[in-house]
Amino acid sequence: MSYDKTLGNRLFDIFNYSFLFIFSIACFLPFLYVLAVSFTSPAEVARGGIILFPKEWSLASYRYIFSTDTLIRSLMVSIYITVVGTFINLLFTSLMAYPLSKTHIRGRQFILLAVLFTMLFSGGLIPTYFVVKALGLTNTLWALMIPSAISAFNLIVLKNFFQQIPDGLEDSAKIDGCSDLGVLFRIVLPLSMPAMATFALFYAVSHWNQFFNAVMYINDNSKWPIQVLLREIVILAQSRIGDASIDDTEIQPLTIRMAVIVFATVPILFVYPFLQKHFTKGVLLGSVKG
Repeated sequence: MSYDKTLGNRLFDIFNYSFLFIFSIACFLPFLYVLAVSFTSPAEVARGGIILFPKEWSLASYRYIFSTDTLIRSLMVSIYITVVGTFINLLFTSLMAYPLSKTHIRGRQFILLAVLFTMLFSGGLIPTYFVVKALGLTNTLWALMIPSAISAFNLIVLKNFFQQIPDGLEDSAKIDGCSDLGVLFRIVLPLSMPAMATFALFYAVSHWNQFFNAVMYINDNSKWPIQVLLREIVILAQSRIGDASIDDTEIQPLTIRMAVIVFATVPILFVYPFLQKHFTKGVLLGSVKG
């Protein structure tokens, strides 16, 4: 039923739209600046000032960073740990969340309390490092995926999501001869695609932004993910990643840093459009019922 908005409602809507528009611009401007500087000629950057649109376009910074396979290798490492790590996360989280969603499982409450305990307390940095070292995972990419295989928060939400699936569907599958794993992979997971897509996004972003664990566990720079290499360039100002034959006087370190930031940010942005439609639904459906 339609109705005419009062003056107060209209003013409130105008305020909301204006605030959200200004906030969106404030969030977008830094990325626009990074993108613009990365495509700006070194001479214009050397003159200083804030650049939001290049007056002199140049691909010199991108040619510089692609003059060696360092960035490509780090990108491949990040893609590998993101894809494989996300698969491991979803597999282990769903395998643990499904039995915990069944109230008749013995010891269920104790395990849930243990999971909740890890959300409040952790073993600490040094014990965690010793465990990873004792397992022989140091200086391997598995150190970036196995220790964080299950997120306690995601596990609880996914468990709540599984509890909302009618028991009759599972009972029907078992009557047809499905095992518990068959019910999980053929019935429960296909019905849980919104939640799985949401947590896939959470896990993928976390793996793509791997930095601290990579610095702590990986000593071989050929196994560094893109974020660690970005840190070497941006924070430590180590901009000599290109071929020595390129004239460094024609390249500004600032443009190189911005080009690397764009290079490290754009790939993960392409994941959001495919999972965004599941994002809100997946989180809300799993967080309503305890």
